[in-house]
Amino acid sequence: MRALLSAAALAVTVIAAPASAEAAVSDGVMATLSARLFPLLDAAGHDPAALERIARAPDMESVLRIRRERRAACGADLVCRAQALLWSDREADAVRRAVAQASGLPTADDGAAAQVDREIAGINMVVRTYALGAIPTTAIDGPGTVSPQDHLTRLQAADWIAETPRNGSAQRLDPSIDYALALLDVSDRTDAIGHEPLTGGANAAAIARAKTLDWHRYRYSAMIVTGVGPEIEGEPLSPFGKYHLRLAARRFAQGDIAFILVTGGRAHPRATPFTEADEMRKALIERYGVPAEAILIEPYARHTTTNLRNASRLLARIGAPPEAETVIVCNPLQSAYIESAKFTERNAAELGYQPGTVVRRVSPTELVFRPSRASERVDPRDPLDP
Repeated sequence: MRALLSAAALAVTVIAAPASAEAAVSDGVMATLSARLFPLLDAAGHDPAALERIARAPDMESVLRIRRERRAACGADLVCRAQALLWSDREADAVRRAVAQASGLPTADDGAAAQVDREIAGINMVVRTYALGAIPTTAIDGPGTVSPQDHLTRLQAADWIAETPRNGSAQRLDPSIDYALALLDVSDRTDAIGHEPLTGGANAAAIARAKTLDWHRYRYSAMIVTGVGPEIEGEPLSPFGKYHLRLAARRFAQGDIAFILVTGGRAHPRATPFTEADEMRKALIERYGVPAEAILIEPYARHTTTNLRNASRLLARIGAPPEAETVIVCNPLQSAYIESAKFTERNAAELGYQPGTVVRRVSPTELVFRPSRASERVDPRDPLDP
């Protein structure tokens, strides 16, 4: 990992924040982002009794005290204060044990311990990337290139926000949760909630149709059309993206696929105003006459790995039969990549599992794909890809 600036260079006088009122503030954006990225810790923030049980669990009182003292010892050094909010393995282990004793909190299918691990890892990842200068996987991710002064401004603002009481927040347990959320907010990276609720908006007509659909009438539950983000500023769709849509419209006309599922987020080029899934849906309707009720959008994926994972998750959410196959339609280069051992390895490294299985190849541009139920698992890393 590489720091943008040294800790010494970023040691500045921390200006005292304005005194906050006794009452906590309600922040709709941060509340929605918290629930989406850190569902277990967010639920604890809405349950004072559960939060108290976590705080009073064996070892937690000492862990929380050490964390407060560690941060206070940083004094005026904003980088040090950010580093102090990282969770060590020992501290995360204490949270894991404490949450196990606080019943009633939502967990993923692999249990509370695994959920805690993911959420703590999510907090650490955001802090490292947005505060400490860790290099993101690709250039489209992370806070972007900012001046040293802008970077300091973001650190100071996040520091203040994390200390300002917010209704329903787990910051009463530890400020790292709201600090991570604030880093995303001040960097204008709240992409993860840009289309919530996902079952409404552009997906409303398709979701309504799915509720009454006889899935067994169709050979495939969906055609997954992967994104190929444009690289030119102001370009809504890339040349390859337009080719994907031509392929999709032609294949959908055969009538054996229930839905076209277009997947691609607001990713290319970095800070683009266009969400690729929105633009693909618009083109399918306006250029090719595909009915809106036959199109699902998945607007959060930023990489091919998350194209398939998020598409699999959305299909499960709308009730597609778990045994049903889908078709992936894309250009020959991306299609070959999806079928490759390299892509399998990337899924394992970045997701921790395979989002599905390629069953067979139909043509250079068409793969039959069976989604994995593991893709339904909630992971705070999912929408970030920082």
